[in-house]
Amino acid sequence: MDEQTTLSFRDLGGDLVHAPGLPPIPADHLPAFTLDRNSLSTSLFRDVPHQLCNSQGIIVNSCRSLEPRAADAIVSGLCTPGRPTPRLYCIGPLVKPEEVGVGTTERHECLAWLDGQPKASVVFLCFGSSGRFSAEQVKQTAAGLETSGQRFLWVVRRPAEGDDHLDVLFPNGFLHRTKERGLVVMSWAPQRQVLAHGAIGGFVTHCGWNSVLEAVMAGVPMLAWPLYAEQRMNKVLLVDGMQLAVAMDGYDRQMVEAQEVAAKVSWLIESGGGRELRQRTHAAMRVAKEALGNAGESTAALVQLARQWKNADQDGTC
Repeated sequence: MDEQTTLSFRDLGGDLVHAPGLPPIPADHLPAFTLDRNSLSTSLFRDVPHQLCNSQGIIVNSCRSLEPRAADAIVSGLCTPGRPTPRLYCIGPLVKPEEVGVGTTERHECLAWLDGQPKASVVFLCFGSSGRFSAEQVKQTAAGLETSGQRFLWVVRRPAEGDDHLDVLFPNGFLHRTKERGLVVMSWAPQRQVLAHGAIGGFVTHCGWNSVLEAVMAGVPMLAWPLYAEQRMNKVLLVDGMQLAVAMDGYDRQMVEAQEVAAKVSWLIESGGGRELRQRTHAAMRVAKEALGNAGESTAALVQLARQWKNADQDGTC
């Protein structure tokens, strides 16, 4: 992609750039640390492909059946023209176990709340360990959830500039008016367990890759709301490539308005399009779980990787 222009990707704005195995990507959706052409981070990132060509292999936390175009582009050498092509080991999707406090057996309150909700009826909103909204975005999101009439579980982090009291963060009376169908949790919830709960019908996510994998493994359709790092690029892959998500309009303008939140949340839970998205996500879940089975492709790739390490160790090349 770097060879397609002499400008910084930031200056190209929404112009599309192309890479083998990926859908076209708006230039300003590439990882934030690559947007300025002359920056140190871009220079270091530019060197990564050359280093990969000299490696013994690339380990990927995904499976080839989930991302066949990308995997085939790497294996066929399309990504490394004129250079050695390293082996590709797709050994995932591997999901990190939930971290629970030492000696703690208590079940999080949100799971008990989910137990009382109908199947696939709750929209889960969670934006990662660093995902913070402005006070105005919190209010817009709250207003949209209320207008939608849908059940929701929302993990909220304190805005950097605001008061951390719930009643101050939200529109006046929001918590009281939505208490019969919504639950707000401050700072943290056991995301993997929440996504695996039968009451969850959709996931509004920042598109961090770990969160994406957890949603895929749980068969939960996604609304993409990328915030930082490589998340905008992940959004393109999810929406245009894998077709496992629909984007929230406004994420790239620093404000997703209440009307958009209400419309997309309702679409996800109630519409035929939302049901089709759920079916595709369930199909992806089955593919991923099959890949991780005893006879699965990811298990076979992990065995091959272990053998390579063992042989390299015996040869003294490791």
